[in-house]
Amino acid sequence: MNQAGCHVTEVVGTSDESVEAAIRDGMCRATGSADSLEWFEVTGVRSNVLGRVHRFRVDLRLGVRDAA
Repeated sequence: MNQAGCHVTEVVGTSDESVEAAIRDGMCRATGSADSLEWFEVTGVRSNVLGRVHRFRVDLRLGVRDAA
């Protein structure tokens, strides 16, 4: 039986829209797609207020499946 492992990586995602969009941004930065993503954990959330525009930033730990 051929089993793939998993490695953990930490990334930062950002968005001007929402925290959820920042999470998606971080996941795509690390994996290119959600297909190889096993799990994620949000370890921090921050927002910068630039006038009336907010920039959301999330710190993520991601479990990414290794290629078999």
